Parts: sequence; structure tokens; C-alpha cells
Amino acid sequence: MHLSVDTAEAMEELGSQLGQACLQGTRLYLQGDLGAGKTTLVRGFLRALGYEGKVKSPTYTLVEPYEIEDLSIFHFDLYRLDSAEELEGIGFRDYFDGEGISLVEWPEKAESALEEPDLKILISITDNSRQVELQAVSPKGKDLLLKIQ
Repeated sequence: MHLSVDTAEAMEELGSQLGQACLQGTRLYLQGDLGAGKTTLVRGFLRALGYEGKVKSPTYTLVEPYEIEDLSIFHFDLYRLDSAEELEGIGFRDYFDGEGISLVEWPEKAESALEEPDLKILISITDNSRQVELQAVSPKGKDLLLKIQ
């Protein structure tokens, strides 16, 4: 699925649609340059599930956990990661136990440590908009795309 997203509000709305349709255990990987809108999309995702606090990228902590009602959501930002081995120190694999939803920014920094996502979200910057490509990688990812179309 390919989308043109013209505003930050529209990026949050896309995140909102994904958040409303997402199931426990889903892995979403977000790729794009700095400033492309990855965290903005995550903000919309969390807001759709009822989170009202500040949403910032966990660039220095690597992961920001959110507990919303009966959902565990983990927002990762791997931008400052030097090697995938650094993830072992934070118990990275425990976050992917199938119970929580994981949103991973910069997954390419730890490809060797990550399993395949359910959905890849590729964001590219063009003039005054963003081009977003949503790629389903698993049956769960395909179902998610069907729900937001």
C-alpha cells in the first residue's frame, strides 16, 4: 500500500488507524530518514489507544514501554545503536514475547537480532510531503492492512 501524507496531522491519523486495527503481538518496523515522521506516526498510534501523555522518541533509552488498559506497547528507537549485541543488555528478546505490540524505529541497525516484522512502514521525504509504503510481511500484517484500507 502506498500513501502520500501531506501533514503531521495526517501522519498521526495514519498511526491512529494502525493503532485501532493492531492486535497484541504485532511487530511494526518504521524506516525513514531523520525527521521523516516515524515518531509522529507512533504518537498517533498511542493516542488512538488512549495514551494522553507526551510521546517522544526513546533515542537514548532505546525503548519506551507503555501500558494502556490491557495492552503492552514498546516503542524502540535504535538510531544510536552501534551493534545489535548492545540489545542483549536490555533484555531485548523479552519484549518480543508475543504479548506486546512493538514499534521499532531504525530496525536496520539491528537486523541480525530482529525477527521479521508483521508490517514494514517505509517513509520517504519528498518536497512538502511524505511517501509512505506499508508492506505486509506476515499474515498478521496482511490482516492489518485490510483493516485500514
